[in-house]
Amino acid sequence: MNSRRSFLSSAGVIAAAATGLGAATTKKSKFQFIASANAPKPIGPYSQGVRSGSEVYLSGQIGLDPATGNLVAGDFSAQARRVLDNLKAVLSEVGGDFHNVVKATVYVTDLANFPTLNTIYGEYFGEHKPARSTVGVAALPKSALVEIDLIAVI
Repeated sequence: MNSRRSFLSSAGVIAAAATGLGAATTKKSKFQFIASANAPKPIGPYSQGVRSGSEVYLSGQIGLDPATGNLVAGDFSAQARRVLDNLKAVLSEVGGDFHNVVKATVYVTDLANFPTLNTIYGEYFGEHKPARSTVGVAALPKSALVEIDLIAVI
């Protein structure tokens, strides 16, 4: 990790602990880097989310259990629910929820799971229907079955 990223990561953790908000900003940055203890830590050099003004960009989440960092046990349904719970936790750090989402991108390794995805997605989003793309992919990190990223306006 280069020294700038290391500094930003350290500053973010310190600022988040000091404010209790789970998010950090630096005086030189117009971005707020979002971190939720109720969502899994990133498995690479990225933030769980970034806020720029009223726009919030949430990194893709897979079905990782925040406590263990491992994929949840079970089938596609279990992973999809965990993904949405993880995204909900990150959104809540900036005072948002699924009603603030304007765009979702869903990645699945088997498009046969599309009907199940729609059912579970509908349970979380209710009547709120943001724009959405669903993409079939060959593989996802940690052999996950589904990954979702979001864009929200708070």
